[in-house]
Amino acid sequence: MDLGLAGKRAVVTGASKGIGLAVAQALAREGCAIDIAARDQVALAAAGESVTAAAPGSQIRVHSLDLGGVDDQERLVQACCDAEILVNNAGAVPAGSLDETSDSQWRDGWNLKVFGYINLSRAFYKIMQRRRSGVIINIIGSAGDRLNAKYIMGSTGNAALMAFTRSAGSQSPDFGVRIVGVNPGYTATERAENQLRAFSSKRFGTADRWREIESDMNLPFGRMARPEEIADVVAFLASPKASYISGTIVTVDGGALHRNF
Repeated sequence: MDLGLAGKRAVVTGASKGIGLAVAQALAREGCAIDIAARDQVALAAAGESVTAAAPGSQIRVHSLDLGGVDDQERLVQACCDAEILVNNAGAVPAGSLDETSDSQWRDGWNLKVFGYINLSRAFYKIMQRRRSGVIINIIGSAGDRLNAKYIMGSTGNAALMAFTRSAGSQSPDFGVRIVGVNPGYTATERAENQLRAFSSKRFGTADRWREIESDMNLPFGRMARPEEIADVVAFLASPKASYISGTIVTVDGGALHRNF
């Protein structure tokens, strides 16, 4: 299906690996010019090559930035002020319960994911408002719906971003802009493995038994989602095919949210 994205410019944050990289590849295959941003310059360069390999002839620019800081957020906005699509994906909030997490962990995690999403959304929204067109997609996470006290920083931050997306996306159509969210369930990424390793360490005293944690999760279809499955939903939401979708969260978790058996 032609999604009608050819010729548009898309910014994808946290795109050096995992879901962000898969999103960049999917949008490039649809004909978008791509800007990818992440902190790790080496991983980012490899990601750029991966996007070009997935979509030969695609235009791609890479931005090695720490989006947990306001200065680098502003640099990205200035470099990509012509973007028509923003996909907020940067963020890796660590696991931990209320009594296990420190003030610095809360601030560092939220500066990148929560305030990073909000600040970039606000900045690009102003540009898109003036142009009266654009799409902002926040890749959030199902922990904002399925609250987990052992992942309290992530659950609380995700819930805040869900409220932000719904609220902002309810008004943005007045200016020709759509703001939507995607809540992936457990997805087979390096980050998911690291989370499971952290849970394994707390439960068993070693990170090496993370596969046992995974097998106990009663996952739909007996597996995690693939990054490409999340990316395809993002590409659709970014496209004119989803032109009447704003202020909503699309959950892509195989039905896990309501899986109580």
